[in-house]
Amino acid sequence: MAKNKSLFECIECGHQETKWLGRCPQCGAWNTMEETASTLKISGSTGRRKRNTTNKPGAAPFDSITVEEGFRYNCGIKEINRVLGGGIMVGSSILLGGEPGIGKSTLMMQLAGSVQTKGKVLYISGEESAVQLKMRAGRINVDTSNIAVLIETDLEVILAEAEKLMPSVIILDSIQTIISEEAGKVPGTVNQIKYCGHELISWSKENNSAFFFIAHVTKEGVIAGPKVLEHMVDTVLYFDHIESGLRVVRAVKNRFGSVDELGLFTMDETGLKEVADPASLFLTKRKGTIPPGITAVPVYEGSRVLMIEIQALTVPSKSGFSRIYSDKIDANRVSKIAAVLEKHISLKFSDQDIYVNVAGGIKLGEVGIEFALACALYSARTQIAFPPALAVAGEISLAGEILPTPHIDRRIKTASEMGFKYFAGPVLSKCKDCLNVSTIKEGIKAVFKDFKP
Repeated sequence: MAKNKSLFECIECGHQETKWLGRCPQCGAWNTMEETASTLKISGSTGRRKRNTTNKPGAAPFDSITVEEGFRYNCGIKEINRVLGGGIMVGSSILLGGEPGIGKSTLMMQLAGSVQTKGKVLYISGEESAVQLKMRAGRINVDTSNIAVLIETDLEVILAEAEKLMPSVIILDSIQTIISEEAGKVPGTVNQIKYCGHELISWSKENNSAFFFIAHVTKEGVIAGPKVLEHMVDTVLYFDHIESGLRVVRAVKNRFGSVDELGLFTMDETGLKEVADPASLFLTKRKGTIPPGITAVPVYEGSRVLMIEIQALTVPSKSGFSRIYSDKIDANRVSKIAAVLEKHISLKFSDQDIYVNVAGGIKLGEVGIEFALACALYSARTQIAFPPALAVAGEISLAGEILPTPHIDRRIKTASEMGFKYFAGPVLSKCKDCLNVSTIKEGIKAVFKDFKP
């Protein structure tokens, strides 16, 4: 039951108290409690929208559950299909975050016009007018024949319109603009995002509608709002740009596929364009010899191999202790490889500042880059150039071993297609132009001293 009483409500998160407090006990904000004539929720009342549970099926034996064909939609954009694990899962919820101006709305508009589904696509905007959406769709040549537009921020109105239209795909731009009176009076608060997100996700699963949420990001580059929203959705995508000008879509959570895939795009006046053959995008084209400190490595990203250039520079430390500057490769990994080189080939790095970069600005995390990183550090420290026709890959253990990496045959094949005639690493397959090495000492000697193309 509920009774009317004068309450104090936090304008940031919607938390209610029977007396004024200087600091909200839920969100920690100061001086945000305002007096309001409201309804105090007591006796276990949650204030949530009641759903009709009369016709819902009860528990069923697991063996009786069948998976029908067409449980995924082809979104019409190959790079997004790749990142999502093969397409849009029916009834799934996807959260897309990215910096302002990166192209989130453009990407979602292109997806709305290209998704291959028999049902309607509902595009909900809380930030732009219908005219602005129409102008964008015309500029990027989107087929709008199957798209319905709703300019609204009220949760109850959105749910009522969704019930009436029953779309196959819903796109919401953005979750931070949606408001419900049940969660307070201010949009974008922690309470609003949690409540509205839960209601929309629950509705989409009940009605088998795939739901895309566009979300803002903070200055730290993470999705704004409560972390619980990322736990509630099925897939979390980050849309980012790298130094080479490419736009990259990467999954950090995916219940229906891998999180190792990358979607690569370029942007022009007609919208986002897929990158058809990205294998050589991260290689720098040079004439003549390669400067010291640069190596090439085939990197396995999801289901494809990219040729990546790793760059290293070492200079005498001026502060008395070694420092590592590396944001594209984890600095702890750089420190480990430098320690292995110092231990097993007696090359001193403890008095050097180490700078490591990746051409194109892509971040690398897989272990197969470690042999290439070791070669780049050795080359930078000794000023001996790396052979231009050679590519390397392999994981390095603390004992100085070069360990096998997955998909070595595909790495060798991609390197060969990119013009690298030779390959060095823990090669397990038959390869006439491969240098088989098993330790870091043996690998450095083979690459920099014995190698004769």
